Amino acid sequence: MGNMSPNMSFSYTEFLLLGFPEIYEFRHLLVIPFLLIYIVTLLGNSLVSYAIWVDKTLHSPMYVLISTLLVGNISYTTTVMPKFLLSIAFQLNQITLSGCLNQMFFIYAVGICESNILLLMALDRYVAICKPLRYHNIVTNRLLVQLFIIGLFRSTFLGLLIVFFASTIEFCRSNIILNFSCENMSVLSLGCGDISKIQLVGLVVRIIIVFPDGSLVLVSYLSILYTLMKSNVGQSWGKAWKTCSTHLIVTMLTHSCGLVSSIIYRVNNSLSLNGQNLVSLVNFLIPATMDPVIYGFRMTEIKRSLTERVQKMHLCRTERQ
Repeated sequence: MGNMSPNMSFSYTEFLLLGFPEIYEFRHLLVIPFLLIYIVTLLGNSLVSYAIWVDKTLHSPMYVLISTLLVGNISYTTTVMPKFLLSIAFQLNQITLSGCLNQMFFIYAVGICESNILLLMALDRYVAICKPLRYHNIVTNRLLVQLFIIGLFRSTFLGLLIVFFASTIEFCRSNIILNFSCENMSVLSLGCGDISKIQLVGLVVRIIIVFPDGSLVLVSYLSILYTLMKSNVGQSWGKAWKTCSTHLIVTMLTHSCGLVSSIIYRVNNSLSLNGQNLVSLVNFLIPATMDPVIYGFRMTEIKRSLTERVQKMHLCRTERQ
């Protein structure tokens, strides 16, 4: 296996994932730092999500959506990190075409699903602040479930669309994917013939997600800000805006990391392969790592619940001793 001249009658069905190829001999040094980040990501998201689910006072739509987002973070990072860590630690670089396409599907489907959740969070806060008297009539559990299912169908359809177009390619240039994951552009670069139209599919999907969702989120928070400034009710104003700004920080972090990662792969001449890999890892790890930290420190009720959980654990250990 390896490189060979393009031949439309041949297509690889097994590949090698080589993340950070320019430092291949030293990749094992990356195991500990990235393993630690992955563990922190799992623990942080799990702890905050658990604190929300066991605290009945946090079972309102806003906190349920936050918990769902954190579970999505775990799913998103787990799509790529175990395979990446095994690759750099034990040289387990092999992946089949079907395995690669499955990973590609989950990368996009889970990512789009997280965008759906961020949009629902913005709409929830819009109704809560701009239409407070109608909030409980509008934002019901039934409505949230329906919107979540619609979002799930959208993310599944768009994920399958990307995988379908990728599966039509003849992979005859090489079987070496110079990335730690089966990211769409990295896989398509191995294809033969004219694949320029297929390469646009991932970008179009990104635009379909980021701009409509981003626009609705922006309009929602601008409307919230206008309503709060108009009411200007002292402490209530500050508390409401702190909650909304927390959601906005998380949303901007998620979308900006995803958009930068997508753009970098389309102007790859300006950045080394290691640089591209690092930017892609930032997209997978930074939002997922920072989200529980942001919510844990900025949202009073979550901080209270976490503090109570820690105190109970400490009390139980003390009693056992």
